[in-house]
Amino acid sequence: MKKVLIITYHWPPSGGISVLRCLKFAKYLRSFGWEPIIYTAKDPAYQYYDSNNEKDIPSGLEIHKVKISEPINAFKKLSGRKKKAPMQEITSVSANKRSIIDEFAMWIRGNFFIPDARYRWIKPSVKYLTNYLENNSIDAILTDGPTHTNTVIGMRVAQHFGIPWLADFQDPWTQVDYYAKMHIGKRADRKHKALEQEVFKTASKTTIASPTWKTELESIGAKNVSVIYYGFDEDDFNNYRIQKDDHFTLFHGGLLGSDRNPEQFLKALQKLRNELPDQGKSIRLRLAGEVDRSVVKMIEECQLTDITTYLGMIPRSDVYTEYSKASMLLLPINIAVNAKGRIPGKLFEMLRSGKPILVFGPNDGDVKEIVEKKKRGKSFEYDQFKEIYSFLYDSINNGNVTDFDSESSISEYSNRLITEKIAHYLDEIVL
Repeated sequence: MKKVLIITYHWPPSGGISVLRCLKFAKYLRSFGWEPIIYTAKDPAYQYYDSNNEKDIPSGLEIHKVKISEPINAFKKLSGRKKKAPMQEITSVSANKRSIIDEFAMWIRGNFFIPDARYRWIKPSVKYLTNYLENNSIDAILTDGPTHTNTVIGMRVAQHFGIPWLADFQDPWTQVDYYAKMHIGKRADRKHKALEQEVFKTASKTTIASPTWKTELESIGAKNVSVIYYGFDEDDFNNYRIQKDDHFTLFHGGLLGSDRNPEQFLKALQKLRNELPDQGKSIRLRLAGEVDRSVVKMIEECQLTDITTYLGMIPRSDVYTEYSKASMLLLPINIAVNAKGRIPGKLFEMLRSGKPILVFGPNDGDVKEIVEKKKRGKSFEYDQFKEIYSFLYDSINNGNVTDFDSESSISEYSNRLITEKIAHYLDEIVL
C-alpha cells in the first residue's frame, strides 16, 4: 500500500469544521490503496474541542506530533478574553465590538505572522520531518490550508526530497475575504504573494473547495487545479431521525457575524407574524454559535426576541439533533468580494439532513448552484425582501416548500467518494 504524509494543524480533539477535511481523508484512504501518516501539532490552542471526532481516527494510524508555539493565549490574556473561550474570527464581527487591541492584533497577524499565526511551527516541523524521512519512505505529501503554515511545511519538505505533493485549500490564501481586512502593508503583501506563487510552482497537484475559487486560483498562476468539496460522512447520520413538532422552526448553526446579518429575512419574519397571526405563533428561531451584537440588535428591533433561542456553542452531534427538529435551515454566506465561491463545509451536512435550506448569498454563487440544482432549498440575495417574504409565506402558510425534493441524489458529496477522488489524484502525481 502506498503511503501519504498528511500535514494538518487541525486534528482531534479539535472541533469545528476545519478538522473534518483531513480527518475524513484519513478515515477512507485505506479503502483506495493509500496508508495515511499524520503529522500534526502537539499542545495546540484550538478554538473548539470535540472529543467525538476521535471515533473517525483509523485504528493503528501512525501519528507524529511536534510542539507548537502559538500567540493566541497571550492575545486572549491581553484582550481580556478567557483562556478557554472560543476565539472566533475577529474580522467577522462588527467594528464596534472590536477593540484597539483586536485591530492591532489583525495588523500584527497580517504583517509579521507570515503566512499565519502558526508560522513558528514551520522550522521545527521541517526539521522533524526531514529527520523522519531520511529513515522512512513515503510516496506523496498532502497538506491542507489554511492554516497555510501547513502548506509551507509541506512545500519545504517536498522541495528537499523531491516528493510529489498535493496542496489542498479549504480557503484561498491572498484571495480570501479576510486578507484585505488585516491591514497588510506592501512589503508583507509581497511576501505573502511570493510564498503563494512558490506553492503553485512546487505543488504537483492543487485542490480547492469550490469551482469559482478554482478559476480564481488559476487566474493568478495555479496549475493542475481540481475541486474537492467538503462533503458529508454517512456514518455521522447512522442514528439520525427526522423529527416533527407543531412549530415552524428555523435553525442556524455557526458564526453569525456582522458580515452575515440577515436584516431583510428578520424583517420578513416580523411581517409574517403580523400578517399571519395564527401561523405566526408557531414560528421559532434557534441560533447556535456566536451571534454578533449587530444581529442581536436587529432581532430586538424586529420584535423577535420572544421567539429566538440562543444556544451558544454546541457539539456537532447536537447540531444534527437541531437539524432533525428544524423545519428549515438557514445558511447565510458572508458578504465579501469572493462570496461567489464561498461554500461553507456545513452545507453538505445540511443537504444530507433532508431539511429545506434557505440561503442568503450571491445569485451567481456556487452554493445557489448546488442547493437549487439538487432541489434542496432556495437562495436569495440579502436585500431581496419581497422574494424572501414570499418564500417564507408559502412555506409557513402552505406547510411545504416549493420545488423541494428531499430524495434527490447527493451521493457525489459523500466523504468516501470525495476521498476516492483524492486517492486518484495521489495516484496520478506518483506515476
